[in-house]
Amino acid sequence: MPRLDPTPRALRAHPVPDWFEDAKLGIFVHWSLSCVPAFAPRAGSIVELMRTRYRELQKYNPYAEWYWNSLRIPDSPAARHHAATYGDAPYQAFRAPFDAMLKSWDPMPFAELFARAGARYVVHVTKHHDGFCLWPTQHRNPHEADWAASRDVVGDLAAAVRSQGMRFGVYYSGGLDWTFEPRPIVRGTDGAAACPLDPAYARYVDAHYRELVRRYAPSVLWNDISYPPHGGALWRLFADYYEAVPEGVVNDRFLPLPRWLVRGLRLAPVAWAADALVARAVRRPDHTFAPPRPPHADFRTPEYASFPHATPWKWEATRGIAHSFGFNENEDEANLLDPGELVRSFADTVSKNGNLLLNVGPTRDGVIHPREASRLEALGAWLAVNGEAIYGTRPWRRAEGETREGIPVRFTARGEAVHAILLGAPAPGELRVRDLPVRAGDEAPGAVRLLGHGPLPARREGADLVAEWPRDLAPAPAYTLACVAA
Repeated sequence: MPRLDPTPRALRAHPVPDWFEDAKLGIFVHWSLSCVPAFAPRAGSIVELMRTRYRELQKYNPYAEWYWNSLRIPDSPAARHHAATYGDAPYQAFRAPFDAMLKSWDPMPFAELFARAGARYVVHVTKHHDGFCLWPTQHRNPHEADWAASRDVVGDLAAAVRSQGMRFGVYYSGGLDWTFEPRPIVRGTDGAAACPLDPAYARYVDAHYRELVRRYAPSVLWNDISYPPHGGALWRLFADYYEAVPEGVVNDRFLPLPRWLVRGLRLAPVAWAADALVARAVRRPDHTFAPPRPPHADFRTPEYASFPHATPWKWEATRGIAHSFGFNENEDEANLLDPGELVRSFADTVSKNGNLLLNVGPTRDGVIHPREASRLEALGAWLAVNGEAIYGTRPWRRAEGETREGIPVRFTARGEAVHAILLGAPAPGELRVRDLPVRAGDEAPGAVRLLGHGPLPARREGADLVAEWPRDLAPAPAYTLACVAA
């Protein structure tokens, strides 16, 4: 592709590549030193906390990967847990057991599991907010000695993932690095106040991104929180990235925070006023938990949320299997997403032009816990039957519908094919899908198929599709009718 000018306007000419439009399912891997304590309180989902306990959000943060921040908040559950379990040991003490585990870690079981789940790409955390790098960077942390893994975790997982036919992307925390800016994040808006403003940090981040692109040619650059004030360096990074990886994509979390805003939020009166405004906004029932739209991005990233309607632009829902991204030993089966609900929410996302970036958090033993692996296996089993209605599809003329009995339906399309994904099990006998004008009956015998079963007797009545639903079907979280548009 021709070289892009390093301006947001020119970068917006970069098309979202077909592979990302077609992929639908990616796996997020959150893994850092926080997997050693593997603790966060069971306080519900981040969305629930934002709406009901916003002013105590960080104290009860359900994200185990935020452990270092949480333990610095007096009397937080993490601080109490740490004192009882590790005494006064610093967070840095978790590096030794993590490095020891990496010596025997095998990335291939990860990649094989992700492939069985039906994933088409994997995004791996290379540096989270604790600043610990999971590749042998030449740009060393100036505040923490040897603050990088003893093994090239990023490169080894990338090779394993690609050997299974999947694409590989990288996550990097550009907005927060607690080794550069250690102030605790207590109130909601403290997150912005804790973004480093040191120009040396901006150069450090740019150097890391360029190193990751050069070493691994990632198909995805997935930044988090924000990006340091850059004076145009970010747009040059994007232009150089697209030149190096023409089919690469960048997410919507590179939005730089103005210096005046960060400095203002470090003042108590401004912070309290901003907190009040944000708390009011997130309590609105129509609020979507997604970052603001930046000058340029290939896709949007709502977190533990999704957009309610099909969008003309690409997006990617991201969430953990439970309430945390990093592995949380304190969670139990009741906190995990039900496999059936995982399938149904995935179908809903795809129908509205979204991908799902589903997270796993490897443990301190270097494995994916069976409770998370079982969800991936269940999703893969459903996709093995219904993948025709997912991969390579686009939104139909509408995303949602229902049967006469009220079973929710989600629609996808590919060419003349229309897929009606039933988010429930119809009773045997006559099934009527409202307002689904497709070819059926005498005009197209056998044109309506139940994926995993075969053609169904069907006819059109007005705008509705009426089909004979079979008996003795194996239980499934959702069923798909493959049809041809009329």
